Amino acid sequence: MIEGKNISKSFGDRLVLDNISVTMEKGITNLIIGQSGMGKTVLLKCLVGLIKADQGQVFYDSRAFSKMSFNEMKEIRQEIGMLFQGGALFDSLTVEQNVMFPLTMFTTQTPQEKLERANFCLSRVNLENVNKLYPSELSGGMKKRVAIARAISMNPRYLFCDEPNSGLDPQTAHLIDELIKEITLEYNMTTVVVTHDMNSVLEIGEKIYFIYQGKLWWEGNKNNILHTENTELQAFVFTSELTKRLRPKKGA
Repeated sequence: MIEGKNISKSFGDRLVLDNISVTMEKGITNLIIGQSGMGKTVLLKCLVGLIKADQGQVFYDSRAFSKMSFNEMKEIRQEIGMLFQGGALFDSLTVEQNVMFPLTMFTTQTPQEKLERANFCLSRVNLENVNKLYPSELSGGMKKRVAIARAISMNPRYLFCDEPNSGLDPQTAHLIDELIKEITLEYNMTTVVVTHDMNSVLEIGEKIYFIYQGKLWWEGNKNNILHTENTELQAFVFTSELTKRLRPKKGA
C-alpha cells in the first residue's frame, strides 16, 4: 500500500497539487485520471520521489518515505518498477540489455542469472526471440511490453505506469491494460496508473482518483463512474465516443 497524505506542490506561483490525500491499495489497479495539465503526473512523481512535495508525506507500507535519507529512499526504489510514458527504452541497448539494466544497476547477479531473469520477464509479456533486436526495430506495442518486462525485472512490490497507452491503437492499448492488470494480480503489487484514456478506466479502474485543477475532485471505481453526478467528472468521462454510447439515460 502507498499513502499520500495532504500533498501540495507549486511551481513558482502556480499551485499544481492542493492538499491531496490518496491511498493506493495492494493487489489492484489504482488509477489517477484527469485532463492534461491537472497534476496527474506531478502527483505520481511526488509519490515515487522524483519530485519533492512542498507539503505532505508519502508512506510505503507505513514506511515514511518522504522523511527518509537518500540511501533509505534508494532501498525502497529498488522495490519500485516504473513504466514511463513512451517506454523510455535505451536506443543503444538491445531488448535483452534493456530488461537487464536494473539488474545490472542494483543486483550482484551473475550474467547468466540476469539473462535467465530477462528471458522470464520477456516470456511473461509474450515476447520471445526479440532479445537481440534494438528498440528502433520494434512496434509501439512491443516497446511497451519490453518496458513492462524491464519494470518487473526486479520483482517489484510497487509498479508505476505513466500513460501506458500513449500512442497505441485501441487493440494494442487493450492488450497493455490487460497485461498490467494480470501482472498486478500475479505479483500482488501496488500498481498506480496515470491515464486520461477512458477505455483504460473502464477496463482496469478498480480504484480511481479524479484530479481537477490540482484538487482531488472524486474517487470511486469503474462500476460507478458512469453514474457520477460530479459535473466536472461527467465532462471528462463523456468526452470519448465510447462513453457517450454508454452514458446512462435519464430515468434509467
